[in-house]
Amino acid sequence: MWDALRAHHAGVKNRRFETLVDQARAADFSVQAGDMLLDYAKTNIDSDGRKLLIDLLDRAGVAAKRDAMFSGAAINETEGRAVLHTALRNLDGAPVMVDGVDVMDGVLQTLSRMARFAADVRGGVFQGQGGAITDVVNIGIGGSDLGPKMAAIALAPYHDGPRCHFVSNVDPADIAQVLRGCDPATTLVIVASKTFTTIETMTNAQTAKAWMGETVSDPAAQFAALSTSGDKTAAFGIDPSRVFGFEDWVGGRYSMWGPIGLSLMIAIGAKAFRAFLRGAQAMDTHFRSAEWSQNMPALLAMVGIWHNQICGHATRAVLPYDNNLARLPAYLQQLEMESNGKGVSMDGADLSVNSGPVVWGEPGTNGQHAFYQLIHQGTRVVPCEFLVAARGHEDDLHHQHQLLVANCLAQSEALMKGRDLAEARSKVADKFEGAELERQARHRVFPGNRPSVTIAYPQLDPFTLGQIVALYEHRVFVEGVVLGINSYDQWGVELGKELATALQPVVEGAQGTDDKDGSTAALVGFLRQNGV
Repeated sequence: MWDALRAHHAGVKNRRFETLVDQARAADFSVQAGDMLLDYAKTNIDSDGRKLLIDLLDRAGVAAKRDAMFSGAAINETEGRAVLHTALRNLDGAPVMVDGVDVMDGVLQTLSRMARFAADVRGGVFQGQGGAITDVVNIGIGGSDLGPKMAAIALAPYHDGPRCHFVSNVDPADIAQVLRGCDPATTLVIVASKTFTTIETMTNAQTAKAWMGETVSDPAAQFAALSTSGDKTAAFGIDPSRVFGFEDWVGGRYSMWGPIGLSLMIAIGAKAFRAFLRGAQAMDTHFRSAEWSQNMPALLAMVGIWHNQICGHATRAVLPYDNNLARLPAYLQQLEMESNGKGVSMDGADLSVNSGPVVWGEPGTNGQHAFYQLIHQGTRVVPCEFLVAARGHEDDLHHQHQLLVANCLAQSEALMKGRDLAEARSKVADKFEGAELERQARHRVFPGNRPSVTIAYPQLDPFTLGQIVALYEHRVFVEGVVLGINSYDQWGVELGKELATALQPVVEGAQGTDDKDGSTAALVGFLRQNGV
């Protein structure tokens, strides 16, 4: 089903798509979902290419898979699980059935429990040994850290609760630096681990408990758990009233809509957190109802498929011109690369096309003074995804925000237009001549014809952030269905965990290195000699 797209690309790949971009195309190759706009006019996709991409979605059965996901079918086939993070933001409570049971009562009850606890923490009803809670430390890793951390930074203008901190790395520097700025007597620690066995998380949790125990008589009384393992949380000393569980149909990187978002709810309050959920729910509704040609997640997925699987561009840069979205690229690295970084299809056969791209990025305008040089003049094409708000939160600095917006729009325009040799010559003709003019001019040529999309919105508020995250979640789903892979397992993560567990006693010196490869044995030896 890929051949027609490859043939179409072969016929258009050398054209300058700048010549396509007029006002009619700008309208035709953009779509709105609520107040959010996706512009994909600055790509080499034309009407015929879009039709072929839509045909690809239809041939892959994306609509049926989408309906199966929302209905609670076990689309995570390798683990036999439903994929229902969307149920966590189904605030109106329409039934969602899993194995004949409506899960929504439990979802909404947990959300209410979270809201009550968050209100108690924010209002000083729940206190530490030293009084009202001033700091919340969320200990998790992967989706239990990246999601709530990204969202907490993104929604910093809405924080009116205790300070929020996040610890994920087992490197002791991470937790030591966070705890150094907290008072153990007024700190709440949230341990986020579904099984309560994740080695990095539980190591950090024990470190935090010991730190708190030096000052607080009952440190476990200032802990909460986001876990389904009641026996392990009880053994740790956490009262069941402060344990918030979630089902196995919620994957870690899709989990911040529920209990994993507790730290965010404490920071911004239950009302703002519900607005965050409402934004995601609105994108869910749009994804389920809009025709493919007007469906924002589907269109974003089609652009990704065109650039990666058809054009062969191996990476994707996410470039938010919104400093509060500083951690969005890191969040999307996990969401996309852990989901679609697979090598076999659902039936276990090798993929016939490349899987998901390498996702990376930084906020603008910082990136302009770092890696944009490669994006503009490097030998590899890097499709870019810009995000920009019409308004910031600093009203007295709106003129500065306008400069930020101008930079964002200028970058996508420059990537598309570039600068040819004749124009480059004219820029330096008053300084050089002859062969030197030619040499200097060539250094100032920009090839252009480099694609980008832009996601624009009025302001980054909780509702809008919910829209953005759900947009990318559904994009990952669509791309995964088209590739024929399971976007919801992560066996590659498990391999590293197994090997690390086996290596720990070797590193500690309790076991020898006889069964290790020469490189690993030599590295262990060097590190032991230097104090590990």
